[in-house]
Amino acid sequence: MPDIEIETTEHRDSYECQVTVREGRTETRHRVTLQKTDFDDLVGDAASPDALVRESFRFLLEREAKESILRSFDLMVIGRYFPEYRREIVKRL
Repeated sequence: MPDIEIETTEHRDSYECQVTVREGRTETRHRVTLQKTDFDDLVGDAASPDALVRESFRFLLEREAKESILRSFDLMVIGRYFPEYRREIVKRL
């Protein structure tokens, strides 16, 4: 499994995460936003924003190559591409 590094910046109503995915000698970088209301709705106190983003990337990497993951996106857009995301991420966390 690739190495996933996350740097999170907290804003008033959201989180912004800079995600680096390393596998072998290659890496990709991604900018992920997450509204605090979406975070609370998904996991509440069950996990940190970093844990949610990390597990979300693991979910994505099980389904596609790191190079196929959008470079910049809101975390909730994953559910548009993978309808099982919400149900699965709640189970994982």
